[in-house]
This record gives sequence, C-alpha cells and structure tokens, in this order.
Amino acid sequence: MGLKQYKANSAGIRGRIVVTDGSLAPNAPLKALVRKRSSSAGRNNLGRVTVRHRGGGVKRKFRVVDFKRNKAGGFGIVKQVEYDPNRSANIALIHYLDGDKRYILAPDGLKPGQKIGEGAQAEIKTGNSLMLKDIPTGSQIHSVEFSVKNGGKIARSAGTSCVLMAKGDEYASVKLPSGEIRLISLECRATLGSVGNGEHRNRNLGKAGAKRWKGFRPTVRGSVMNACDHPHGGGEGKAPIGRPGPVTPWGKPTLGYKTRNKRKSNRLIVRRRK
Repeated sequence: MGLKQYKANSAGIRGRIVVTDGSLAPNAPLKALVRKRSSSAGRNNLGRVTVRHRGGGVKRKFRVVDFKRNKAGGFGIVKQVEYDPNRSANIALIHYLDGDKRYILAPDGLKPGQKIGEGAQAEIKTGNSLMLKDIPTGSQIHSVEFSVKNGGKIARSAGTSCVLMAKGDEYASVKLPSGEIRLISLECRATLGSVGNGEHRNRNLGKAGAKRWKGFRPTVRGSVMNACDHPHGGGEGKAPIGRPGPVTPWGKPTLGYKTRNKRKSNRLIVRRRK
C-alpha cells in the first residue's frame, strides 16, 4: 500500500493523491453478496430533503458486510481483500469451512490465505472476533458492538481502532477513537486489530469533479446569500452574521450546538472526548 501523486499535467490532476494497493483483488465482487443500491439523494421516506448537498455520483453496488461475526464455530480462510466503494476501509472475502462465504472489514495486516476465527475458541490474533471478556486488556480492537448481538458499530472507518482499557464484573472500559472512554458490556463482540487502509486519510481528490463522483453537490455559504434565504445573509459588502453564534438556514444553533439525547447512555460514559 502506498500513495501515488500525479504530475501537474492538467488542472484536474494537479495536487491529486490517491491510495494504491497492489494486493487488492482485481476481479468483481461475489454476486451472492452484492445488492442493488438506489440513490436517495439525501431524502427520507417521504421524499423530503433531510441532508442537503447530496445527489448525482457514480453508480455503485452495495456489498453485504458481516458486522455481527456470530457464526457458530466460525473458522475460515481469507480468500481475497477487495475495494469497497461504499466505505473508506477495504473488505475481505472469507470462505468458511462449511462452505459459507461472507465479507468482513479488512484489518490492517490481513493477508489472503490467513486463517481467522470467531467465538471463545478463536486465538488472540488480528482479524479474529471475540467477546470483550475473552480479549486481553490493552488490546487494539475495532468494529465494537454498542449492545449485545447488535453488530459492530464503533471504529469501522479506515485506520481507526479502540483500546480495551480495563474489565470489571459486568462492563469493560473502552477508549474510543475520539478519546472518549465508555463502558461496554463484556458480552459485546469486537474484532482484534485496527481497520486497514490507514493511508486513506492522506488522499487528495484534486478537483471538484472527484467530489461529484462521490455524490456531493456544491455547498454555498450562508453569508453570501440574501437575507430571505439564510439568517447570515444580507447586508452591504462582506458583512458579519449579526448574531451571537452561527445558525442553520432554519435558525437552529450550529457549530457546537449539542443535539444528542442526554437520556440515552450518559451513565456509561466515563470520560468525555473533550
């Protein structure tokens, strides 16, 4: 894995940096684990825009990734590591001994031909999935479950990982990528190692069109709009927003305004990320 920087032969590739990995399988994904993905363009089930600046983008199919890793007696062989257009991390195709085939997130260092396992009988080795009670303290883990049998939710993007800090009678202390320390049930599953493709953070798209390929449309600042279109708009020349703090187009505070439900799981947070 490495970074490829293009020569400035045109304005479109000046400064462009992409991740190159010769170990990725060049063939198409497994058809049985591929689903159609229709574009919603930031709209909800009623057709209303709930996320702005979305639309367009290249067509891509969804790969079904196994985040639960709960296959009984699950031992398999890594067949190949593949590119996934729907996420920053790569995925690995696993052939299990009973003939089943599944995709999992590819941890850093996972190679084709490597044996992986799931459950209490699995070794303490990168790529194996175990309950937190069976993982040694101080281990790097990823794809950690928030609740039992609900599938991995934490640390799933490229290059991320958590650290298992301590274990008690019922909960384990896990340090999240944000720096927050949270209590998670010992019955929750996690995968050993960190997520691969860590060079993803160093890429540079190089041109606006590359952003459009990913389904993002242009964003216009509120301060350059008219007063009828945004609370920050209006005024002569380059005017300040005229408010104590920045707000959304609908007047709600933003850039630091806490929207998280305080009644959810605050009791399980040992130390906040700030």
